[in-house]
Amino acid sequence: MHIYSLRLKDYRNYSELKLTFDPNINIFLGANAQGKTNIVEAVYYASLGRSHRTHTDTDLIRWDCPQAFVQLRFTRLGVENSLDFQFSRDKRRKIFLNEHPIRPKELVGSLNTVLFSPEDLFLIKGAPALRRRFLDGEISQASPAYYHELSKYGKIITQRNNLLKKIRERKAGVDMLELWDVQLVESAVKITQKRLEAVKKLNMLANLMQRRISGNLENLSIAYEIHGAAGDNVTSDLVSWYNKELASHRELDILRGSTGRGPHLDDIILTVNGINLRSFGSQGQQRTGVLSLKLAELEFLRSETGEYPVLLLDDVMSELDASRRSQLLDFIRRERIQTMITATDQAYFPTERMGTYYQVEAGRITR
Repeated sequence: MHIYSLRLKDYRNYSELKLTFDPNINIFLGANAQGKTNIVEAVYYASLGRSHRTHTDTDLIRWDCPQAFVQLRFTRLGVENSLDFQFSRDKRRKIFLNEHPIRPKELVGSLNTVLFSPEDLFLIKGAPALRRRFLDGEISQASPAYYHELSKYGKIITQRNNLLKKIRERKAGVDMLELWDVQLVESAVKITQKRLEAVKKLNMLANLMQRRISGNLENLSIAYEIHGAAGDNVTSDLVSWYNKELASHRELDILRGSTGRGPHLDDIILTVNGINLRSFGSQGQQRTGVLSLKLAELEFLRSETGEYPVLLLDDVMSELDASRRSQLLDFIRRERIQTMITATDQAYFPTERMGTYYQVEAGRITR
């Protein structure tokens, strides 16, 4: 998969930009707040339909303009494609795939990317929601059906929680929960099974990466933790387990007004040589673990889709030590992965020139 051109109009600090990418490595250099991350953001947005920096699309529009435009041209499995996005301050965004309008849920899976940003360094020691988001984003790009199921599950949880609050306030009957519980269990089982399959493959790939980066000194293990299972083996009959748990926690759910069981509360546990990485891993081990996860994500998507996704490295070179930077760049060059890197200093890269360099200053880009 390769992106060969990007066009921005009134997007962030770019009034007009037309850019052709190197099929291998693209390095964007410049001081902070010049527009480097805006390039990465636009590509990432085209992949998942959301920014990694804001939840509001109007933030993407140049401050003094009524609308913005993003256009990408890329190849997927040798076939040329185009994605166009139109943003407006007073209208809903419009998305076009090969000049045909599509809904946001039809976008995921069209263009695959893996983003590595400084925030990802908190992936291991951060809240479980970060790890669920990482896993869901990875699976969704490989399986649009999973993305649709995840969206469906979110709506079920919202409706069930609203009903729980009404029951607590004596505005609805308890018997009304049965309808939502049947739907919740069906959707929860599909999501959990897909996550378990992905984690099994990710565990193998991430451990290979960890051993390579650590010089065969560390083994990284990734396990999926079902909230409330307490280490019990429940995967053989998830339907029965979810039904039992929902029934036994019904009164507590009503009291809290929220659903206390389901994949929206699950987590991923990472260990290195048997030690919990989140609780006891050193900062160096945690950063190596995150890097291994990101490289494993690349391999996972290649195995699922048939080609590497585009790798986006947003200002992480300064966060990695020289050894980890070298391991990362060697992997990218060896596998010939199209990569877009933002950095403030060319000293983070080898003395021999690699790929294409761009200088970014105040919304202007020169090679």
